[in-house]
Amino acid sequence: MNNFEFCSSTKIIFGKGGQSKIGELVKEFSSNILFHYGGGSIKKSGLYDEVVKSLKEAGIKYTELGGVQPNPRLSLAREGVKIVKEKGIDFILAVGGGSVIDSSKAIAAGAKYEGDVWDFYIGKAKIQEALPLATILTIPAAGSESSPNTVLTNDENLLKLGTASPLVRPKFSILNPEFCFTLPPEQRANGICDMMAHIFERYFTHTKNSEVADKLCEGVLKAIINNAPKVMKKADDYDAWAEIMWAGSLAHNGLLGMGRQEDWGSHRSAHPLSAVYGIAHGASLAIVFPAWMKYVYKLNIGIFAQYAVSVWGLSDPIRDEESLAVKGIEVTEKFFKSLGLPTRLYEAGVKESDFEDLSKKATALGDIGFFKKLSAKDVIEIYKIANK
Repeated sequence: MNNFEFCSSTKIIFGKGGQSKIGELVKEFSSNILFHYGGGSIKKSGLYDEVVKSLKEAGIKYTELGGVQPNPRLSLAREGVKIVKEKGIDFILAVGGGSVIDSSKAIAAGAKYEGDVWDFYIGKAKIQEALPLATILTIPAAGSESSPNTVLTNDENLLKLGTASPLVRPKFSILNPEFCFTLPPEQRANGICDMMAHIFERYFTHTKNSEVADKLCEGVLKAIINNAPKVMKKADDYDAWAEIMWAGSLAHNGLLGMGRQEDWGSHRSAHPLSAVYGIAHGASLAIVFPAWMKYVYKLNIGIFAQYAVSVWGLSDPIRDEESLAVKGIEVTEKFFKSLGLPTRLYEAGVKESDFEDLSKKATALGDIGFFKKLSAKDVIEIYKIANK
Protein backbone atom coordinates (compact mmCIF):
# COMPACT_ATOMS: atom_id res chain seq x y z
CA MET A 1 0.00 0.00 0.00
CA ASN A 2 1.26 3.48 -0.90
CA ASN A 3 1.52 6.37 1.56
CA PHE A 4 -1.45 8.74 1.45
CA GLU A 5 -3.22 11.67 3.05
CA PHE A 6 -7.01 11.78 3.10
CA CYS A 7 -9.44 14.50 4.05
CA SER A 8 -12.97 14.65 2.67
CA SER A 9 -14.26 17.89 4.13
CA THR A 10 -17.68 18.11 2.46
CA LYS A 11 -20.63 17.91 4.84
CA ILE A 12 -23.26 15.61 3.33
CA ILE A 13 -26.91 16.32 4.14
CA PHE A 14 -28.64 13.19 2.91
CA GLY A 15 -32.33 12.37 2.64
CA LYS A 16 -35.75 13.88 2.21
CA GLY A 17 -36.32 17.59 2.71
CA GLY A 18 -32.71 18.70 3.01
CA GLN A 19 -33.21 21.44 0.41
CA SER A 20 -35.59 23.30 2.74
CA LYS A 21 -32.61 24.21 4.91
CA ILE A 22 -30.60 25.78 2.09
CA GLY A 23 -31.10 29.40 3.19
CA GLU A 24 -29.93 28.88 6.75
CA LEU A 25 -27.04 26.70 5.60
CA VAL A 26 -25.80 29.27 3.07
CA LYS A 27 -26.26 32.10 5.59
CA GLU A 28 -23.41 30.65 7.66
CA PHE A 29 -21.05 31.52 4.79
CA SER A 30 -22.46 34.48 2.88
CA SER A 31 -25.32 36.87 2.19
CA ASN A 32 -24.29 37.60 -1.43
CA ILE A 33 -24.10 34.53 -3.65
CA LEU A 34 -24.11 33.24 -7.21
CA PHE A 35 -26.98 30.82 -7.83
CA HIS A 36 -25.71 28.59 -10.64
CA TYR A 37 -27.83 26.01 -12.46
CA GLY A 38 -28.50 24.36 -15.82
CA GLY A 39 -31.63 24.37 -17.91
CA GLY A 40 -35.29 24.35 -16.99
CA SER A 41 -35.49 21.05 -15.10
CA ILE A 42 -35.17 22.58 -11.64
CA LYS A 43 -37.95 25.02 -12.50
CA LYS A 44 -40.24 22.27 -13.78
CA SER A 45 -39.65 20.18 -10.66
CA GLY A 46 -40.34 23.08 -8.29
CA LEU A 47 -36.85 22.94 -6.79
CA TYR A 48 -35.97 26.39 -8.16
CA ASP A 49 -38.92 27.99 -6.36
CA GLU A 50 -38.08 26.16 -3.16
CA VAL A 51 -34.47 27.35 -3.24
CA VAL A 52 -35.41 30.94 -4.04
CA LYS A 53 -37.97 31.01 -1.23
CA SER A 54 -35.46 29.70 1.29
CA LEU A 55 -32.75 32.16 0.18
CA LYS A 56 -35.13 35.11 0.42
CA GLU A 57 -36.35 34.08 3.87
CA ALA A 58 -32.73 33.98 5.03
CA GLY A 59 -32.09 37.46 3.63
CA ILE A 60 -29.56 36.27 1.09
CA LYS A 61 -28.92 38.33 -2.04
CA TYR A 62 -28.45 36.09 -5.06
CA THR A 63 -27.44 36.57 -8.68
CA GLU A 64 -28.60 33.87 -11.07
CA LEU A 65 -26.51 32.28 -13.79
CA GLY A 66 -28.26 29.44 -15.59
CA GLY A 67 -27.56 27.76 -18.89
CA VAL A 68 -24.96 25.14 -17.91
CA GLN A 69 -24.84 22.45 -20.59
CA PRO A 70 -23.78 18.82 -20.29
CA ASN A 71 -19.98 18.86 -20.65
CA PRO A 72 -19.85 22.39 -19.15
CA ARG A 73 -18.39 25.15 -21.29
CA LEU A 74 -15.44 27.39 -20.57
CA SER A 75 -17.27 30.40 -22.00
CA LEU A 76 -20.01 30.24 -19.35
CA ALA A 77 -17.44 29.77 -16.58
CA ARG A 78 -15.64 32.88 -17.79
CA GLU A 79 -18.95 34.74 -17.71
CA GLY A 80 -19.50 33.54 -14.16
CA VAL A 81 -16.04 34.70 -13.08
CA LYS A 82 -16.76 38.15 -14.50
CA ILE A 83 -20.12 38.40 -12.70
CA VAL A 84 -18.66 37.27 -9.38
CA LYS A 85 -15.82 39.78 -9.54
CA GLU A 86 -18.06 42.69 -10.61
CA LYS A 87 -20.68 42.06 -7.92
CA GLY A 88 -18.39 41.17 -5.03
CA ILE A 89 -20.00 37.75 -4.69
CA ASP A 90 -18.26 35.52 -2.16
CA PHE A 91 -20.11 32.19 -2.32
CA ILE A 92 -21.52 29.91 -5.04
CA LEU A 93 -24.55 27.66 -4.80
CA ALA A 94 -24.68 24.99 -7.51
CA VAL A 95 -28.06 23.33 -8.07
CA GLY A 96 -27.92 20.52 -10.60
CA GLY A 97 -25.72 17.63 -11.68
CA GLY A 98 -22.00 17.26 -12.15
CA SER A 99 -21.80 19.73 -15.03
CA VAL A 100 -23.30 22.53 -12.92
CA ILE A 101 -21.03 21.69 -10.00
CA ASP A 102 -17.90 21.51 -12.18
CA SER A 103 -18.76 24.86 -13.73
CA SER A 104 -19.25 26.31 -10.24
CA LYS A 105 -15.84 25.04 -9.17
CA ALA A 106 -14.23 26.70 -12.18
CA ILE A 107 -15.92 29.99 -11.30
CA ALA A 108 -14.92 29.63 -7.65
CA ALA A 109 -11.26 29.21 -8.61
CA GLY A 110 -11.30 31.82 -11.38
CA ALA A 111 -12.84 34.44 -9.10
CA LYS A 112 -9.65 34.50 -7.01
CA TYR A 113 -7.23 34.48 -9.96
CA GLU A 114 -6.00 37.34 -12.10
CA GLY A 115 -5.45 35.24 -15.22
CA ASP A 116 -7.76 33.11 -17.35
CA VAL A 117 -9.51 30.26 -15.53
CA TRP A 118 -8.48 27.88 -18.36
CA ASP A 119 -4.90 28.17 -17.08
CA PHE A 120 -5.80 25.72 -14.31
CA TYR A 121 -6.95 23.10 -16.80
CA ILE A 122 -3.90 23.23 -19.08
CA GLY A 123 -1.46 23.13 -16.17
CA LYS A 124 -0.30 26.73 -16.57
CA ALA A 125 -1.37 27.59 -13.02
CA LYS A 126 -2.42 25.83 -9.82
CA ILE A 127 -5.45 26.78 -7.78
CA GLN A 128 -4.16 28.75 -4.81
CA GLU A 129 -7.45 30.28 -3.65
CA ALA A 130 -11.13 29.70 -4.34
CA LEU A 131 -14.50 30.97 -3.22
CA PRO A 132 -16.45 28.54 -1.03
CA LEU A 133 -19.30 26.70 -2.71
CA ALA A 134 -22.12 24.29 -1.91
CA THR A 135 -24.39 22.03 -3.95
CA ILE A 136 -27.86 20.61 -4.21
CA LEU A 137 -27.38 17.48 -6.29
CA THR A 138 -30.09 16.52 -8.79
CA ILE A 139 -28.28 13.88 -10.88
CA PRO A 140 -26.17 11.19 -9.18
CA ALA A 141 -23.27 10.47 -11.53
CA ALA A 142 -20.14 12.60 -11.45
CA GLY A 143 -19.54 12.61 -7.70
CA SER A 144 -18.50 16.25 -8.00
CA GLU A 145 -20.65 17.08 -4.98
CA SER A 146 -17.92 15.79 -2.67
CA SER A 147 -14.80 15.68 -4.86
CA PRO A 148 -11.93 18.13 -5.46
CA ASN A 149 -12.24 17.62 -9.23
CA THR A 150 -13.67 19.72 -12.04
CA VAL A 151 -13.79 19.21 -15.81
CA LEU A 152 -14.48 21.85 -18.49
CA THR A 153 -14.79 21.86 -22.26
CA ASN A 154 -13.12 24.70 -24.14
CA ASP A 155 -15.67 25.77 -26.76
CA GLU A 156 -12.93 27.27 -28.95
CA ASN A 157 -10.69 24.23 -29.50
CA LEU A 158 -13.01 21.45 -28.18
CA LEU A 159 -10.53 20.26 -25.58
CA LYS A 160 -12.13 18.71 -22.51
CA LEU A 161 -9.73 18.81 -19.56
CA GLY A 162 -9.83 18.53 -15.81
CA THR A 163 -8.08 19.94 -12.79
CA ALA A 164 -8.33 19.34 -9.05
CA SER A 165 -7.77 21.06 -5.74
CA PRO A 166 -9.07 20.51 -2.20
CA LEU A 167 -9.94 24.21 -2.28
CA VAL A 168 -12.92 23.51 -4.55
CA ARG A 169 -14.43 20.71 -2.51
CA PRO A 170 -17.96 21.89 -1.68
CA LYS A 171 -18.50 23.03 1.90
CA PHE A 172 -21.72 21.05 2.01
CA SER A 173 -23.90 19.08 -0.40
CA ILE A 174 -27.58 18.24 -0.15
CA LEU A 175 -28.46 14.81 -1.53
CA ASN A 176 -32.16 14.03 -1.71
CA PRO A 177 -32.94 10.83 -3.66
CA GLU A 178 -36.39 12.20 -4.49
CA PHE A 179 -34.73 14.58 -6.98
CA CYS A 180 -33.85 11.54 -9.11
CA PHE A 181 -37.44 10.47 -9.72
CA THR A 182 -37.90 12.62 -12.84
CA LEU A 183 -34.63 11.66 -14.55
CA PRO A 184 -35.15 10.14 -18.03
CA PRO A 185 -33.80 6.62 -18.61
CA GLU A 186 -30.74 7.77 -20.54
CA GLN A 187 -29.62 10.05 -17.71
CA ARG A 188 -30.12 7.27 -15.19
CA ALA A 189 -27.98 4.93 -17.29
CA ASN A 190 -25.28 7.52 -17.97
CA GLY A 191 -24.99 8.32 -14.29
CA ILE A 192 -24.69 4.67 -13.30
CA CYS A 193 -21.90 4.11 -15.81
CA ASP A 194 -20.11 7.30 -14.77
CA MET A 195 -19.90 6.29 -11.11
CA MET A 196 -18.82 2.76 -11.98
CA ALA A 197 -16.07 4.20 -14.19
CA HIS A 198 -14.84 6.35 -11.30
CA ILE A 199 -14.37 3.19 -9.28
CA PHE A 200 -12.72 1.34 -12.18
CA GLU A 201 -10.11 4.10 -12.49
CA ARG A 202 -9.10 3.38 -8.91
CA TYR A 203 -9.62 -0.38 -8.79
CA PHE A 204 -7.51 -1.46 -11.77
CA THR A 205 -4.01 -0.83 -10.50
CA HIS A 206 -0.61 -2.44 -10.15
CA THR A 207 -0.33 -1.38 -6.50
CA LYS A 208 0.01 -4.41 -4.24
CA ASN A 209 -1.37 -4.99 -0.75
CA SER A 210 -4.28 -2.55 -0.73
CA GLU A 211 -6.97 -5.01 0.31
CA VAL A 212 -9.10 -2.45 2.15
CA ALA A 213 -9.43 -0.32 -1.00
CA ASP A 214 -10.10 -3.47 -3.05
CA LYS A 215 -13.00 -4.47 -0.83
CA LEU A 216 -14.42 -0.94 -0.67
CA CYS A 217 -14.38 -0.70 -4.47
CA GLU A 218 -15.91 -4.14 -4.90
CA GLY A 219 -18.63 -3.48 -2.33
CA VAL A 220 -19.73 -0.17 -3.85
CA LEU A 221 -19.67 -1.66 -7.36
CA LYS A 222 -21.88 -4.55 -6.22
CA ALA A 223 -24.34 -2.13 -4.62
CA ILE A 224 -24.54 -0.13 -7.86
CA ILE A 225 -24.99 -3.28 -9.98
CA ASN A 226 -27.72 -4.54 -7.65
CA ASN A 227 -29.70 -1.30 -7.55
CA ALA A 228 -29.22 -0.08 -11.12
CA PRO A 229 -31.90 -2.36 -12.65
CA LYS A 230 -34.31 -1.24 -9.93
CA VAL A 231 -34.04 2.47 -10.76
CA MET A 232 -34.12 1.73 -14.48
CA LYS A 233 -37.37 -0.18 -14.01
CA LYS A 234 -39.04 2.03 -11.40
CA ALA A 235 -38.08 5.71 -11.53
CA ASP A 236 -39.47 6.53 -8.08
CA ASP A 237 -37.83 3.71 -6.09
CA TYR A 238 -36.55 5.83 -3.20
CA ASP A 239 -34.55 3.11 -1.47
CA ALA A 240 -32.74 2.07 -4.66
CA TRP A 241 -32.02 5.69 -5.55
CA ALA A 242 -30.66 6.28 -2.06
CA GLU A 243 -28.13 3.49 -2.63
CA ILE A 244 -27.20 4.80 -6.08
CA MET A 245 -26.90 8.41 -4.94
CA TRP A 246 -24.67 7.58 -2.00
CA ALA A 247 -22.59 5.21 -4.12
CA GLY A 248 -21.99 7.95 -6.69
CA SER A 249 -20.65 10.23 -3.99
CA LEU A 250 -18.40 7.57 -2.46
CA ALA A 251 -17.12 6.63 -5.90
CA HIS A 252 -15.41 9.97 -6.36
CA ASN A 253 -14.72 11.56 -2.97
CA GLY A 254 -11.25 10.02 -2.96
CA LEU A 255 -11.69 7.32 -0.33
CA LEU A 256 -11.73 4.34 -2.70
CA GLY A 257 -8.37 5.20 -4.21
CA MET A 258 -6.39 5.68 -1.03
CA GLY A 259 -3.10 3.79 -0.91
CA ARG A 260 -2.99 2.89 -4.59
CA GLN A 261 -2.00 4.30 -7.97
CA GLU A 262 -5.06 5.48 -9.90
CA ASP A 263 -5.27 5.42 -13.69
CA TRP A 264 -7.66 7.87 -15.45
CA GLY A 265 -6.56 6.94 -18.97
CA SER A 266 -10.08 5.86 -19.94
CA HIS A 267 -11.61 9.15 -18.82
CA ARG A 268 -9.04 11.10 -20.80
CA SER A 269 -9.68 8.90 -23.85
CA ALA A 270 -13.44 9.42 -23.52
CA HIS A 271 -13.35 13.21 -23.05
CA PRO A 272 -12.83 14.07 -26.74
CA LEU A 273 -15.90 12.02 -27.66
CA SER A 274 -17.99 14.33 -25.50
CA ALA A 275 -16.23 17.53 -26.52
CA VAL A 276 -16.33 16.89 -30.29
CA TYR A 277 -19.44 14.74 -30.73
CA GLY A 278 -21.49 15.85 -27.74
CA ILE A 279 -21.77 12.28 -26.46
CA ALA A 280 -22.92 12.16 -22.84
CA HIS A 281 -20.02 11.51 -20.50
CA GLY A 282 -21.46 8.26 -19.13
CA ALA A 283 -22.18 6.96 -22.61
CA SER A 284 -18.65 7.75 -23.77
CA LEU A 285 -17.28 5.76 -20.82
CA ALA A 286 -19.54 2.80 -21.62
CA ILE A 287 -17.86 2.71 -25.02
CA VAL A 288 -14.26 3.32 -23.99
CA PHE A 289 -13.87 1.43 -20.72
CA PRO A 290 -14.53 -2.12 -21.96
CA ALA A 291 -12.22 -1.41 -24.91
CA TRP A 292 -9.50 -0.17 -22.54
CA MET A 293 -9.95 -3.32 -20.45
CA LYS A 294 -9.47 -5.52 -23.51
CA TYR A 295 -6.35 -3.54 -24.47
CA VAL A 296 -4.56 -3.69 -21.09
CA TYR A 297 -5.85 -6.65 -19.06
CA LYS A 298 -2.87 -8.90 -19.84
CA LEU A 299 -0.60 -6.47 -17.98
CA ASN A 300 -2.20 -7.63 -14.72
CA ILE A 301 -4.53 -10.53 -15.34
CA GLY A 302 -4.83 -11.13 -11.59
CA ILE A 303 -6.71 -7.91 -10.80
CA PHE A 304 -9.12 -8.50 -13.69
CA ALA A 305 -9.74 -12.08 -12.56
CA GLN A 306 -10.31 -10.81 -9.02
CA TYR A 307 -12.81 -8.30 -10.40
CA ALA A 308 -14.71 -11.04 -12.23
CA VAL A 309 -14.97 -13.18 -9.11
CA SER A 310 -15.46 -10.56 -6.38
CA VAL A 311 -17.75 -8.16 -8.23
CA TRP A 312 -19.66 -10.38 -10.67
CA GLY A 313 -19.48 -13.69 -8.82
CA LEU A 314 -18.03 -15.50 -11.82
CA SER A 315 -16.18 -18.79 -11.56
CA ASP A 316 -14.11 -21.03 -13.78
CA PRO A 317 -13.87 -24.77 -13.07
CA ILE A 318 -10.21 -24.95 -14.06
CA ARG A 319 -9.35 -21.67 -12.28
CA ASP A 320 -7.97 -20.09 -15.42
CA GLU A 321 -7.30 -16.45 -14.51
CA GLU A 322 -7.24 -15.24 -18.08
CA SER A 323 -10.57 -16.88 -18.83
CA LEU A 324 -12.06 -15.22 -15.76
CA ALA A 325 -10.59 -11.83 -16.75
CA VAL A 326 -12.11 -12.04 -20.22
CA LYS A 327 -15.49 -13.14 -18.82
CA GLY A 328 -15.44 -10.19 -16.41
CA ILE A 329 -14.93 -7.75 -19.25
CA GLU A 330 -17.67 -9.41 -21.29
CA VAL A 331 -20.23 -9.22 -18.48
CA THR A 332 -19.35 -5.57 -17.83
CA GLU A 333 -20.07 -4.75 -21.45
CA LYS A 334 -23.33 -6.72 -21.34
CA PHE A 335 -24.37 -4.84 -18.21
CA PHE A 336 -23.85 -1.48 -19.93
CA LYS A 337 -25.89 -2.74 -22.90
CA SER A 338 -28.68 -3.83 -20.54
CA LEU A 339 -28.94 -0.21 -19.37
CA GLY A 340 -29.43 0.92 -22.95
CA LEU A 341 -25.96 2.41 -23.30
CA PRO A 342 -23.85 2.29 -26.47
CA THR A 343 -20.73 0.13 -26.31
CA ARG A 344 -19.37 0.84 -29.80
CA LEU A 345 -18.19 4.10 -31.31
CA TYR A 346 -20.21 3.62 -34.48
CA GLU A 347 -23.37 3.34 -32.36
CA ALA A 348 -22.71 6.91 -31.20
CA GLY A 349 -21.95 8.20 -34.69
CA VAL A 350 -18.18 8.52 -34.26
CA LYS A 351 -16.28 8.34 -37.54
CA GLU A 352 -13.12 6.25 -37.83
CA SER A 353 -11.59 9.06 -39.89
CA ASP A 354 -11.67 11.20 -36.71
CA PHE A 355 -9.73 8.73 -34.54
CA GLU A 356 -6.39 10.42 -35.06
CA ASP A 357 -7.68 13.88 -34.20
CA LEU A 358 -9.58 12.55 -31.19
CA SER A 359 -6.49 10.73 -29.92
CA LYS A 360 -4.44 13.93 -30.20
CA LYS A 361 -7.02 15.77 -28.13
CA ALA A 362 -6.97 12.99 -25.53
CA THR A 363 -3.19 13.29 -25.21
CA ALA A 364 -2.93 17.06 -25.72
CA LEU A 365 -1.00 17.42 -22.44
CA GLY A 366 1.10 14.28 -22.92
CA ASP A 367 0.71 10.53 -22.43
CA ILE A 368 -2.20 9.50 -20.21
CA GLY A 369 -2.95 6.82 -17.64
CA PHE A 370 -0.77 4.77 -15.29
CA PHE A 371 -1.94 1.15 -15.52
CA LYS A 372 -0.45 1.46 -18.98
CA LYS A 373 0.93 4.76 -20.21
CA LEU A 374 -1.10 5.58 -23.30
CA SER A 375 0.26 7.54 -26.23
CA ALA A 376 -1.93 8.89 -29.02
CA LYS A 377 -1.23 5.65 -30.93
CA ASP A 378 -2.45 3.58 -27.98
CA VAL A 379 -5.63 5.64 -27.79
CA ILE A 380 -6.25 5.00 -31.49
CA GLU A 381 -5.92 1.25 -30.86
CA ILE A 382 -8.45 1.50 -28.03
CA TYR A 383 -10.83 3.38 -30.33
CA LYS A 384 -10.41 0.62 -32.92
CA ILE A 385 -11.32 -2.02 -30.34
CA ALA A 386 -14.30 0.10 -29.34
CA ASN A 387 -15.46 0.13 -32.93
CA LYS A 388 -15.44 -3.63 -33.63
